[in-house]
Amino acid sequence: MSKQKQAQLRKDVMPYATSKTKTSLIQLLNTIPPFFILWLLAYQSLSFSIWLSLLFSIGAAGFMVRMFIIFHDCAHQSFFKNPKLNRVLGTITGVITHFAFEKWKREHAIHHATSGNLDQRGIGDIWIMTATEYENAGKWERLQYRLYRNPLIMFGLGPLSLFLYSNRFNRKAAKKKERRNTYLINVLLVLLYALITFTLGWQALVFVQLPIVYIAGVLGIWLFYVQHQFEDSYFENESEWDYVKAAVDGSSYYKLPKWLEWMTGSIGYHHVHHLAPKVPNYHLEQAHRETPPLQKATTITLKTSLESIKFRLYDEDQKTFISFREMKKRLKQKQSHSLSAAKPPHTIRS
Repeated sequence: MSKQKQAQLRKDVMPYATSKTKTSLIQLLNTIPPFFILWLLAYQSLSFSIWLSLLFSIGAAGFMVRMFIIFHDCAHQSFFKNPKLNRVLGTITGVITHFAFEKWKREHAIHHATSGNLDQRGIGDIWIMTATEYENAGKWERLQYRLYRNPLIMFGLGPLSLFLYSNRFNRKAAKKKERRNTYLINVLLVLLYALITFTLGWQALVFVQLPIVYIAGVLGIWLFYVQHQFEDSYFENESEWDYVKAAVDGSSYYKLPKWLEWMTGSIGYHHVHHLAPKVPNYHLEQAHRETPPLQKATTITLKTSLESIKFRLYDEDQKTFISFREMKKRLKQKQSHSLSAAKPPHTIRS
């Protein structure tokens, strides 16, 4: 795509980058009250069946994911036109979703500015090593990376690490505004958990609140993971990196069933979101549907997205993801060639 076409594409999407107060308020009404209703149903069901309670908790977790998308839009200043309203709502939804608003806002902005840039990895993204980096890495670093990319750890322990550690602490150079926001959300979370425990009992905490937060965390990590980890995703070094290509070619269109698309705030139109972060979630589908070039983005489905589990390393030469098994085979072949080259030539004695 030429620079002229890229500029035109961004221009074509800009009309959708406008929030509508009425639509935003409707989304709040069909997201936050259902979350609390399902939470209460999960709590009330504990006296009948823990499995029925878990069913309601799964539903509440889905609405927590939807609430995170509202939080996410507030971070982009796209949910309301008023910046102050976005900050206030972002902080409130940050408490419910367990994310520090100002901290995440900064990290996510860096993610958008560097997505697909091999020289700017490390903030607001999932750890990705290239095949060359893995080959040159020591045993300890390889082990760390393999553990990090293990699905049981990424999706099993990942939510715990996210909610208990990553979201609770600021970087050393964090500004006062960011620090205060994190401290405020942390204090409110402590008070919230104390309130649940002392008014409803530890059972409500252990069998209702924690499952909801954990399930929502797993779903959130999965959505973030598959939107950038697909076979022909876009990654380039700084000198070759391009923002529009990174958005359209490096972010997938996750084609979900309509009810899941609604529950996840249309975040499956991730290519549209990365191209124009100011587009509120409720305009993403329309922008995709009415902008033909965006329909050429890589499309993944629930079934094909499962393939992303095997994508562990990015091969810069082939411009694709490879598995650890493929990498192991390569390393063995290289080792074999090296040993063959090191052997002295066989001489025949007369």
